[in-house]
Amino acid sequence: MSVSRPARGGKHSFGIRFQMQRLMGEVISCAGIAPRTFLLWIEAPAIARLSEPGQFVTLACGDEALLRRPFSVHDADSNRIAILFSVVGKGTLWLSHRRPGDSLDILGPLGNGFAIDSRSRNLLLVAGGIGIAPLVFLARRASRDGLSVKIIFGAASASHLLPLPSDVDALMVTEDGSMGRKGLATDFLPELAEWADEIFACGPIPMYRTMARMIRHHSGKRVQVLLEQVMGCGIGACRGCSIPTRGGMKTVCRDGPVFDLEEIIWEGVPEAGVLRFTELDSA
Repeated sequence: MSVSRPARGGKHSFGIRFQMQRLMGEVISCAGIAPRTFLLWIEAPAIARLSEPGQFVTLACGDEALLRRPFSVHDADSNRIAILFSVVGKGTLWLSHRRPGDSLDILGPLGNGFAIDSRSRNLLLVAGGIGIAPLVFLARRASRDGLSVKIIFGAASASHLLPLPSDVDALMVTEDGSMGRKGLATDFLPELAEWADEIFACGPIPMYRTMARMIRHHSGKRVQVLLEQVMGCGIGACRGCSIPTRGGMKTVCRDGPVFDLEEIIWEGVPEAGVLRFTELDSA
């Protein structure tokens, strides 16, 4: 299956092609990198070559799974994609037990990813917890294109801070002060917001609400956020992942998962309604 749509944005535009393939990928490795957190590499050349930062794939996790699980693309090369996920239920538990040579039913890439203005030179990435997953891919691609990238990576404690590539310029933040600076990722946003031409984020809804309040003091600063919503079909047909925006109701899976921060009506997005992709894990 393959569908295409026109591109938007400047020369650093990512994730605009809407082309998807369903295929059986082969597990290359699945390794625990933190408590209940795993890095999965899958050989799937047709999907890897199309994947862009901010897009996602869906996986069938077990023979009895009723719904496919969506996961952000954490990294990709010409033949492989990487998925970073936490074990939160039986679907992701099943996935964590995959071994090299196992087959996985994979559909993707899906959704619209990040779009960088061609005039931008300095990018600030803000990650909350497992929200670091899609931002590593963005950082790698942007750095490859000669852009300067900094990441604010916040988590509850040191054990929740995941390893980052050595070439990533990161400010590590923990709520309990066990590693890096103490506080929330958003506490340190003002320090770097003026430096950045654009800001990109992935994290929980409270983080986005705080950012929406803070960014009003930086007029003209574009902020793109990646939303992870409960999904049914993953292609916009069932509209089960609809959210309120200033342009009407939109689906996270097809219109997103990346949106402009100011586009979302945050008062209408309940914290319980938007979950980490891997929390849709009870089927």
